[in-house]
Amino acid sequence: MTYPSESRIEFPTDFLFGSATSAYQIEGAAQEDGRTPSIWDTFCQTPGKVLGGETGDVAVDHYHRWREDVALMAELGLETYRFSISWPRVQPTGRGPAVQRGLDFYRNLVDELLEKGITPWLTLYHWDLPQELEADPAGAGGGGWPERVTAERFADYATLVAEALGDRVEHWTTLNEPWCSAFLGYGSGVHAPGRTDHLAALRAAHHLNLAHGLGSQALRAALPARAKVGISINSASVRAVSNSPEDLDAKRRVEALANGIFEGPLLRGEYGADLIADTAEITDWSFVKDGDLENIHQPLDAIGVNYYTPSLVSAVSAEQEASRRDGHGASEHSPWPGADRVAFHQTPGPVSEMGWTTDASGLYDLLKRFGREAEGVPLYVTENGMACDDKVGADGTVHDPDRIDYLHRHLAAVADARAEGVDVRGYFLWSLLDNFEWAYGYSKRFGAVYVDYETQQRIPKSSARWYADLVRERTLPPVD
Repeated sequence: MTYPSESRIEFPTDFLFGSATSAYQIEGAAQEDGRTPSIWDTFCQTPGKVLGGETGDVAVDHYHRWREDVALMAELGLETYRFSISWPRVQPTGRGPAVQRGLDFYRNLVDELLEKGITPWLTLYHWDLPQELEADPAGAGGGGWPERVTAERFADYATLVAEALGDRVEHWTTLNEPWCSAFLGYGSGVHAPGRTDHLAALRAAHHLNLAHGLGSQALRAALPARAKVGISINSASVRAVSNSPEDLDAKRRVEALANGIFEGPLLRGEYGADLIADTAEITDWSFVKDGDLENIHQPLDAIGVNYYTPSLVSAVSAEQEASRRDGHGASEHSPWPGADRVAFHQTPGPVSEMGWTTDASGLYDLLKRFGREAEGVPLYVTENGMACDDKVGADGTVHDPDRIDYLHRHLAAVADARAEGVDVRGYFLWSLLDNFEWAYGYSKRFGAVYVDYETQQRIPKSSARWYADLVRERTLPPVD
């Protein structure tokens, strides 16, 4: 392994450089043009769930400022832009026909991107499930991803969007980070819908997998043959504190829940025996029906790898309390079913404003592993970035040298994986804009572009200019 790179790196002209966002984090216009509440709208209105009681009702007003934002992308030279569709904006109840006003927003956005020479990269689901699909018949919750019908509704929704945009969008992603949807939404409750039930979390994981499979089939039935269909997952780069059998078993348990539960059915059409054994006290997995695994195991044209930081784990004895510094928010409830005796530790090194270690070796390790286990499937880094304590200086500029260093080292890790034969074809910086950072509200800034939340003014940070230079020159200097 050559990381960190010690020489200048040349990226080929067909390597895609872009940035990414998600609908709920940037769009706002929560009640306009027929949009109805998502689970995140409901979650944000629940006292104590989001820092400062903040919401995505306005976010950074991208719904009204999209032309300005696309012009900014063009100014920075972005070659591709990854965005998500708001399900409740185009199919408000998760059932029935599409709302054309909602689809028109995305038609206009895509047309503007194409006009500026920017390739649209569409994600169907980035966590904003229509609230009506989460509600049980009494309206109190109990539906959502733990129920099979939600996967079936997703396939219908995928067809609606494909029929509207398939003539102009080539790259399609079904789900973004289904691990977060399942285990933070239904396990620890730190994400919407805020439920804390390990059985529901495991059921949700399976039905998210099924949604990908059924959605992929629906997309391929509705899209032109040239279309590419994939998924973005946040598989974990897990390290053990020691090589003791106990610590290595803790690592195995976390890998089964973080990685195997999605990679197994996606890549091999199976759930691993270790995962099933680890969770046997919670479920017998009878919610997996005949034909499900075949439906999930669909051909993949791309795998999106989302990465921010590695994980460090150990085993704990029955007398010890298992610490959970897993980087996924504070909760009395663990997002790790069947891993109660696993402790999470802070990995060594500098940290971001999220408290996440800024260690690029984990990205290299993930890409190398996917290169082996998903051989023949192109890889894209669909999210990678750093939260910093960004401030506007007296001269009106925003300098973020720590983010530049982070991006520099992670792009060097990508280049090193490529140099060793891994088929990585693109990189999407997270995020284009400062935005609503889920349960952290507006307290964490990931954007390459600073947003003044009072005025909605956009100010490209130093990292945005650095990234623009990289895209133009396609050359990464040596890592210091």
